[in-house]
Amino acid sequence: MIMNENSATTRVTFVRHGHVYNPDNVIYGRLPGFELSHVGRQQAAAAAHDLRDIELSAVYCSPQQRAQQTAEIILHHHPNLSPITAPLIDEIRSYFEGRPAEEVEARGWDLYTGIGEGYEVPTDIGARGAKFVTDLRTTHTGQHIVAVSHGDVIAFTLLWAMGAPLQVALKRHLDHYGITDRYPATASLTTLIYSSQHPDAPPKVDYWRPYSDELIADTLS
Repeated sequence: MIMNENSATTRVTFVRHGHVYNPDNVIYGRLPGFELSHVGRQQAAAAAHDLRDIELSAVYCSPQQRAQQTAEIILHHHPNLSPITAPLIDEIRSYFEGRPAEEVEARGWDLYTGIGEGYEVPTDIGARGAKFVTDLRTTHTGQHIVAVSHGDVIAFTLLWAMGAPLQVALKRHLDHYGITDRYPATASLTTLIYSSQHPDAPPKVDYWRPYSDELIADTLS
């Protein structure tokens, strides 16, 4: 749960988008037309409720529809802000877009190993997550920012922030870094808390899934 604010501290709260309507159970990636499901909207509303009393300086979001919708629900409680589209926290570019989810599940949710050129690998995702966070720490020093993004983007950005290897094997074992669900759940809040201005200082991590188990649904990145 997000704790009391401190004016000397910079906070970046990554919110994973809510559950997506995906009746054909495909890897949707950056494909258009994938919006929040009814459960996803409830999940996003729960995240928005927990953020309602936080003084936010900005809300950034991925260009994907599901992230934009999640950001809009959060912004219902912050009418003074408008969403800022941030390509650096966009969904991954994946070979598996449009393919059955069972195909990736059989690979242990590894979207990267053995994939040809032209698609992102963990180091690519970590690099853009690193740039996003580094830029925010400069432009929003001492402020609290929300960034609505995607599971793997949040996972590899967290691994980078903690100085851990950007390895596929680690992305679903993030309990070592405070992610109690092991991987960011839909509409979960992963806050990187920077109390030091040193650029290499690791953050504290605060993770929170703001809804009960009855709102959990099978989710993709």
